[in-house]
Amino acid sequence: MPERAHRPSRWQPLRHAALVALALAATPLAAAPPAAAASEPWWAHAVIYEIYTRSFQDSNGDGVGDLAGIVSRLDYLQSLGVDALWLTPFFPSPQVDFGYDVRDYENVDPQYGSLADFDRLVAEARKRDMRVILDLVLNHTSEQHPWFVEAARSRSAPSHGWYVWSEGRREGGMRRPPNNWVSQFGGSAWEYVPAVQQFYYHRFFRAQPDLNWRNPQVEHAMLEVMRFWLDRGAAGFRLDAVSALVEDAQLRNAAPLGGRTAQGDARLSDAYTANLPETHAIVRRIRKALGHYGEGPLLIAETYAQSTAQLAPWYGGARRDELQLPMDTAFGFGDRLDAREFRRRLGEAAALPGGEPLLLFDNHDHARSWDRYGDGVHNAEIAKILATMLLTSRSPVLIYQGEELGQPTATAARVEDVRDPLGITGWPKEKGRDGERTPMQWDASAQAGFTSGRPWLPVATGFEAVNVRTELTDADSLLTWHKKLIALRRGDPALRSGRLVMLDAANTHVLSYARVTSEGSGILVALNMSAQPQTLTLSGTAAGFAGNRFRTLMSSPGEFAAAGTRLSLPPYGAWVAAVE
Repeated sequence: MPERAHRPSRWQPLRHAALVALALAATPLAAAPPAAAASEPWWAHAVIYEIYTRSFQDSNGDGVGDLAGIVSRLDYLQSLGVDALWLTPFFPSPQVDFGYDVRDYENVDPQYGSLADFDRLVAEARKRDMRVILDLVLNHTSEQHPWFVEAARSRSAPSHGWYVWSEGRREGGMRRPPNNWVSQFGGSAWEYVPAVQQFYYHRFFRAQPDLNWRNPQVEHAMLEVMRFWLDRGAAGFRLDAVSALVEDAQLRNAAPLGGRTAQGDARLSDAYTANLPETHAIVRRIRKALGHYGEGPLLIAETYAQSTAQLAPWYGGARRDELQLPMDTAFGFGDRLDAREFRRRLGEAAALPGGEPLLLFDNHDHARSWDRYGDGVHNAEIAKILATMLLTSRSPVLIYQGEELGQPTATAARVEDVRDPLGITGWPKEKGRDGERTPMQWDASAQAGFTSGRPWLPVATGFEAVNVRTELTDADSLLTWHKKLIALRRGDPALRSGRLVMLDAANTHVLSYARVTSEGSGILVALNMSAQPQTLTLSGTAAGFAGNRFRTLMSSPGEFAAAGTRLSLPPYGAWVAAVE
C-alpha cells in the first residue's frame, strides 16, 4: 500500500452502550477436550513471539532495531515454529517511554522504517504462515500528540475533552491536585497546565496524558486507528494497560495500603484507577465494531490479576464478546518453582469459562524468568522445565525474544546508564526495565550480530555462548529444546486438542500431567521442581490412556527413560513421553 499521511481530527461522537459489570467464577477443571481443530480459530493453540522492536535486529547500523531488521530474521522465526509476531510500538514517538508514548497512531517512526516497511513485513510474514499483531496504546498518548497539544492550549479546543482534566482544589491560596493519586513513575498523577488552568491526569509518566474514554469521540478515534492497521494486514492487537482505561468519575482519594513505592510515594489502592466496570463495556464495543474483519481480529490484553481464575470476566461471560486472549500474568510472573502452585494455575487456566488465556513467563516489563526462577546453578534445567510446562499446556503461549536462548536480565549497575524512566525515577530500589530489553543475541560477533553500530542498550555479557547461531548447533541447548517442543506441540493431536489431566496431585515436588485424546492416546509430562532426585510410579490407565507403555520423547538433563512403570527423575528433571 502507498504511504498514508496522518488524518486530521474529524471524529464524530458514538453512542455509548449500557455499562455492565461482570463477575464470573471459574468452573472446575473441564473433563472434555476442546472443540475439534477444524472449528477452532487460528490462535487457539498459537505460539506468539513478542518482539521488542528496538532490540530485535538493526538493519542500518544506527543501533536501534527496525522493521527491515525483523523481516531479515523471519526465516529464523519460521524455523522456530512461530505462528504470530507481537511487535511493541513502532509508531512516531518522542521515545520518552520508548514507543509507549505515541505521537501519531497511523504511521511508522522513521527510526523504525516506513509504512512500506510495515507492508513488506506483513507480506513476508504471511508467506511464512505467520501473522503480525500490534501493541496498541489505548490508555494514553504522548504529550506531543496533536490531540493533546491542541487540548492543552484552550478549554474550547475540540480535543480538550479527549483527556482527563480537573480544576483541582484550593488550599492555602494555592491550586492543588484534585486528589492523592500518584503516578507509577513517581509523584502526583496530576500535572498543571497554566494555559487552561487545569490539571491533567497521567497514570504513567507525566509525558503520557490519559485519554478520557468516557468521551465517545475518543473511542471513535481509536476504532479508526484499529481499522487503519487492520486494513494494512494486521491480525489483531495487544491492548496495552487496558485495565486502566477508566477512572473514578468522582476522583475520590485512593485508600492508603501502607508503605512506600520505589519512588517514595505512599502505596495506594487502585480501586478508583483500574478495573472499573465501564472498561468491559468499552472492550465489548471494540470487539463488536471490528467483527466484520473475517473471523475478527485477535484482541490480547495486558490484564493483571491475582489469580488465573480472576481473568474470567475479561472474556465477556457466556457471550464471549470481549477479549479472546487475556494475558495470564499470574501464571508466570512469579519467582518460585512450586509444583503445587503450578498445578493449581494450570488447572485454573484449563477451567476458565471463556477459553484458554495466553500463558507466558516473560515480556519486556519484567526481569527474565531465567533469573527469577533460576538458582544460579541449575538455570538451564529450570528454563527447560518452564518451557515444557508452557509448550505442553492447552493454552496459546507467548515467548519473548531471547527467552528461547536463556538470555539473562542485564540490569545497569549505575543510574547514569539507565535509559528507562521508571528506573531513573525509582533508583536504586527500582532499577527499571532495561535489563530485559537488551538486544537479541544472534551470534558471537561484535554486538551479538544485532547491529554494526553502537546498540541503544549494551548487549548482555556472555552472548558469545548464549546466541542463536551457537545454540542451533547444540543438541542440548535451550533453543533446541524449544524447537523440539514446538514441533511436538504442532504435530501431536493430544497436545493440540487433548484434555488436560492432572496426576499425582498430592506430590509436592513433581508436577505431572497428561494430555489425552478422545481415543485414549496422548502425552505424559513429569517435571521435577526440586533439587533432589524423585521417583514416580506411572499409570497410563489412571490418566485415561488406553495403554500403559511409555516411550520417551524428550528428557533433561541428559537421556533417561521409564523402567516399566517406574520413573526416576534427576534434580530439576523434565520428561515428556508418548503413552502407547
